[in-house]
Amino acid sequence: MGEREAHPGSPLRIPPGFVIAIDGPVGAGKSTVARRLAERLGCVHIDSGAMYRAVGWKAVRTGTDLQDHGGLAALAAATDVRIVPGPAGQRVTVDGEDVTHALRTPAMDEASSVVSTCPAVRDRLVALQRAMAQAGGVVMDGRDIGTVVFPNAQVKFFLDADLAVRAERRLGDLRRAGAAAESAAIRAEVERRDARDRAREVAPLRAAADAIRIDSTDLDAEAVVGAMLAAVEATLRKDKS
Repeated sequence: MGEREAHPGSPLRIPPGFVIAIDGPVGAGKSTVARRLAERLGCVHIDSGAMYRAVGWKAVRTGTDLQDHGGLAALAAATDVRIVPGPAGQRVTVDGEDVTHALRTPAMDEASSVVSTCPAVRDRLVALQRAMAQAGGVVMDGRDIGTVVFPNAQVKFFLDADLAVRAERRLGDLRRAGAAAESAAIRAEVERRDARDRAREVAPLRAAADAIRIDSTDLDAEAVVGAMLAAVEATLRKDKS
């Protein structure tokens, strides 16, 4: 596969094997900017968080105890999770069933956060994520993309924002999806997820040493994407010089 041409009008061409990693806590805006950045660059976008939600969804559906790492390991090993691009946006399938509509709820927020602490689940999904990126030209967002999944990614970002801003963004996402949610409860949940993500033994949330840090507290998505595009362009020009 040759170089992929970026969005029409862009001088950028993304070479095979080029990976852009975007990490950060919940509500920082990772998935939104990752999707837009991938569109601008002509890359594939992979939302790794959706894959953990998919495993959490199956665990809940099958009655698997979210604290039972042995049970979760067996479930993950027997589960086929795929991210499927389409005209209406990215779809997530579990064993061939489209579960996209079921993943963006407070219950799945909690389930995904809990199952992500299971080492065997992480091992399984990291292997799937690496396989998805083999063709190159990938923008992947998550919690450990630049530190564990792709430690040699050509460009790494760590996107963050103040807690209050992240909680309000998450609240807005849930309400747009039709879920009932209260501001105080969502803020408390974001705090719990932050603590769990940063304290877990396997692949804790942290910025890679070579990640470009972006604080999106006072920035909209387009401003963040613009900063990321500039960094990607600088890297591509440096590689060619």
